Amino acid sequence: MSKRIDVEHLNVYYGDFLAVQDVSMNIEPRSVTAFIGPSGCGKSTFLRTLNRMHEVIPGAYAQGKVLLDGDDLYGKGVDPVTVRSMVGMVFQRPNPFPTMSIRDNVLAGVKLNNKRISSAEADELVESSLRGANLWNEVKDRLGKPGSGLSGGQQQRLCIARAIAVKPDVILMDEPCSALDPISTLAIEDLINDIKSDYTVVIVTHNMQQASRVSDKTAFFNIEGTGKPGRLIEYAPTSEIFNTPQKQETEDYVSGRFG
Repeated sequence: MSKRIDVEHLNVYYGDFLAVQDVSMNIEPRSVTAFIGPSGCGKSTFLRTLNRMHEVIPGAYAQGKVLLDGDDLYGKGVDPVTVRSMVGMVFQRPNPFPTMSIRDNVLAGVKLNNKRISSAEADELVESSLRGANLWNEVKDRLGKPGSGLSGGQQQRLCIARAIAVKPDVILMDEPCSALDPISTLAIEDLINDIKSDYTVVIVTHNMQQASRVSDKTAFFNIEGTGKPGRLIEYAPTSEIFNTPQKQETEDYVSGRFG
């Protein structure tokens, strides 16, 4: 299922404002790529362009190419809803549907995409998705209970199960641990390490230790000042970014001199 992402000269706008400028990068399949950088540098905005989620904001658009195994996600006639079924998203705060059961939360994306499956197939998909999110053993006896009754860490893993259920090629995570306690954070990090064998995973994080723990490659974004666009400064294997960066800006950031 995992696919390669190639980004070519991508510029991201909010109306007339250029938010992210001229980003090109290649993201390998079956790997974890982390985006780091100070607040406001455009890393989350850029992440959302990889499944066209930024377009839900009025006036937002992108110029350039995002290729998924060679297919341009911004090509003529490409349906953004189809793109989002191929490139799933897990947000900063856990957002299970509060009135839905755990089971129905897992199946929500499948139903939204109008996929008809039998009750037996649904049961199998719920179990496999929850197992994939390392949550099955904790919830298997209460699948009919509301997802909102789970702990914060469990809710986030439920959201990951919901993303997995539609069988995407890529999973994007926008600071998935920022609202979680250390034990729940560790569970999510272990899960990220587990699922990279099946998916291309891209994560935005403010936690540089987390980036060094979970990612194979790291992209450092920065911004020159208020009102300026975010730029990709350096993109390399994670060990190189944190130990032998090529750019002074990168070294200053990872060493704590700013940010």
